[in-house]
Amino acid sequence: MNDSQIADNIARIRDRISRAAARAGRTPQSIALMAVTKFHPAESIIDAYHAGIRLFGENRVQEAQIKYPPLRSSLAGARLHMIGTLQKNKINKALGIFDALEGIDSVEVLEAVLARLGSRMEPLELFFELHTGEESKAGFPSLDELLRACDLLASFMAENREASRLVVLRGLMTMAPFTTDERAIRKSFRMLAAAKEEVTQRFNFVHFTELSMGMSNDFEIAIEEGSTLVRIGTALFGERA
Repeated sequence: MNDSQIADNIARIRDRISRAAARAGRTPQSIALMAVTKFHPAESIIDAYHAGIRLFGENRVQEAQIKYPPLRSSLAGARLHMIGTLQKNKINKALGIFDALEGIDSVEVLEAVLARLGSRMEPLELFFELHTGEESKAGFPSLDELLRACDLLASFMAENREASRLVVLRGLMTMAPFTTDERAIRKSFRMLAAAKEEVTQRFNFVHFTELSMGMSNDFEIAIEEGSTLVRIGTALFGERA
C-alpha cells in the first residue's frame, strides 16, 4: 500500500472517529488514534507518521526491536506501545523499546516489570488488560485479580518514592469478542468502563484516565462506550502480509 492510500485511510478513519464521537456527545480530540503496525514494513510506519500519526502499536517485542530503533530519530514526538502479551523473558528488551506496555495481564508480570524499572531513564506507562470476552482469553481473568495488581502497584509507589517516578498507570485495555453481535461487543466495552470506575474509586492513580478499546472492526462502538484510544491496523494498512 502506497503513502497516498495510507493517508487517505487515516483521513477516513479520523472522519469516522469524529462522527462516532459526535453520536456520543464527545469531541474527536478526546480519542487517540493508534496505528498498529504488526507485520507491516517500516515504510508504512513512515508514511503513517507523515500523514499525522504519532502513536504506534506493536504486538511483539522481537518485531518492534527490528523495526523501530532505526526509525526513532525520524519519528520525532512519536510514541510506541506494546499491545500484545508480554512474556517475562522479554521484559528487559521491552523496557528498552516501548513507551507504554498495554498488555499487563497478571500480578506476576507486573512484579517482574517493577523489578526491572531501574533500567529505564524515562517514565513507563502501564495499561492493565482485562479479559472481557475476546477468544484468546488474554488479560486479567477477573476484576478481583486486576484490583490485586492495583494494590501491588499502589504499595510499590508508596514504598519506593524514587522508583515510582518511573511508572505511571494510565488506564485499562481490552479486546472485545470478534463477532457481529453488537450486544456482546458493547457488553465487553462496558465491562472495561465499569472496571475503570472501580479502580478510580478505590485508588489515587493521578494519571489513570485511559480506556484502550476498539479495533478496526468495532472502534466506533468502542468510542460510543467511552474509549479514549482506538487501535487500528487493517483499516489503515490493509491486510497483514
